Amino acid sequence: MSKDGVVLRRLPSGLVNRIAAGEVVERPAAVVKELVENALDAGATRIDVTLGEGGRTLVSVADNGIGMGPDELTLAIERHATSKLPDDDLVHIETLGFRGEALPSIGAVARLTLTSRQRDADAAWRIRVDAGAVTGPEPASRAPGTTAEARDLFFATPARLKFLRSARSESQASADILRRLALARAEIAFRLEDSGRQMVNLPADNGDLFSARLNRATAVIGREFGAHALSIEAEREGIRLTGHASAPGYDRGNGLAQYFFVNGRPVRDPVLLGAARAAYADILPRGRFPGLALFLDVPPEAVDVNVHPAKTEVRFREPGMVRGMVISALKHALAAAGFATGATTSEAALGAWRAPTPGLSAGYGGYRPQHPSAGLAESAAHFQQPLDQNAAFPPTARMDEPSIDEPVGDYPLGAARAQLHSAYIVAQTSSGIVLVDQHAAHERLVYERLKAACAAGGVNRQMLLIPEVVELDQVAVAALLEEAAALAELGLVLEAFGPGALLVRETPALLGEVDAQALVRDLADEVQSAGGAEPLLERLDHVAATMACHGSVRAGRTLNQAEMDALLREMEVTPNAGRCNHGRPTYIELDLADIERLFHRR
Repeated sequence: MSKDGVVLRRLPSGLVNRIAAGEVVERPAAVVKELVENALDAGATRIDVTLGEGGRTLVSVADNGIGMGPDELTLAIERHATSKLPDDDLVHIETLGFRGEALPSIGAVARLTLTSRQRDADAAWRIRVDAGAVTGPEPASRAPGTTAEARDLFFATPARLKFLRSARSESQASADILRRLALARAEIAFRLEDSGRQMVNLPADNGDLFSARLNRATAVIGREFGAHALSIEAEREGIRLTGHASAPGYDRGNGLAQYFFVNGRPVRDPVLLGAARAAYADILPRGRFPGLALFLDVPPEAVDVNVHPAKTEVRFREPGMVRGMVISALKHALAAAGFATGATTSEAALGAWRAPTPGLSAGYGGYRPQHPSAGLAESAAHFQQPLDQNAAFPPTARMDEPSIDEPVGDYPLGAARAQLHSAYIVAQTSSGIVLVDQHAAHERLVYERLKAACAAGGVNRQMLLIPEVVELDQVAVAALLEEAAALAELGLVLEAFGPGALLVRETPALLGEVDAQALVRDLADEVQSAGGAEPLLERLDHVAATMACHGSVRAGRTLNQAEMDALLREMEVTPNAGRCNHGRPTYIELDLADIERLFHRR
């Protein structure tokens, strides 16, 4: 008895089950997850999911697995009863389920019916659980396999119903769960319908592992992902990574197209999510996310899956090694893709081309943008006037002079032909043209040089004849001084100069002449926004990207022929040259077929 006179008592088993169910059965999608995982563990090759009102009135999962007899059905609805830990070993777990909580938890908050028939049995059996009250087992009719039906979800805990979202939202959540599970098992057919409306239909794919997984990922994530998918394969210390990741031509505004699996189990793990962010940090713009379908096969003793009843979290024994392996594999694939990662922008360029409208007269054979400037319209009208046969062409437009067309060689980015608006380089290739953003391209080149120099032992520095004083607020000064040693390795030497200022003594030689004021201020923003316990050198990508931006050729600078060609040649041998370190494309390529389509020649 407590001091307040309240007698301690043991809670009824039904109430205990309803309390415990809150950890396992949060919404209809959680019921779908648990029941489908049971079907997968039972060796099913086809799984059909049926919902009613988003799962509120019905969640039914039917499979063609090994089935259960009457004794197993009786045991299956008891708490912590499972067939998946034969030797009580919580280390070497090879099934999706193992805690023995799902079915009793569902039966505690809904009307659960299990109908099952073993493959070699003459008849099926059925058992019912209504808010913990058991009926059966009793004979039933069914083909080999199991059907689990949960009706009137949360009728036993009506307060929970208030927290459910709309039927559409709950249905979408269940579809997402099913797609995640389906991604890992391409050899199994999955189908989901809600109130007669089909939402998921994924036929089995029995091809080789890589092609089957790519086909399933394309069906789940989208055809565009499949068109931009890069194969990922790596192995380190007994851990194997396989799957597919998107080239930079495909990205999303959220992380919903990122799927991770550990030993076939779909997970949302911060180590893996952080690794993906780091790998694409200098490839995609901030706020954009790649598409991923990555599978880690880890020795059971190197990962703990018994972290939470939902089983979506794992803990790696060596998270740093796993993170480094994923980053390395993704970066290697992106670098190996080479110019494929940049050339994908040509499709976007064609798609962004304004819909053509007829010329200024019916007889005009060309097309113009929808919103021409007044000057362009006047010039076009002037050139459409009847040609004076006696008029001579001006010297700059003589028709009888052959064009100078020097060989372009076998260079992927061709030979420079012109510079437009002191910002863009036009190059001619053997099969088309390339338009290069000179600032974005040079930014990538400087960035890669900085990273290579740092990896080789440090960036060469140049001393300023007159050290420059940069005034900042005290918080920014303190943040930069904390990282002074790491910044020195990157070629930037800073010293304290009073309470609200820094002295810049040396800058990275690779950057040439830079605006030290702007560079230090941008670095202060970068260091403060990144924050955290992660050392600056581990955040090299962001810092080096900021430095590279200040050391690259600016738009507005006129380049000569040799400079333009040198830029093109260096791009061809630089990793990830198709994107600047902020994720923007550095060039757009149009082959002759593209150009002919623009002019309706095809």
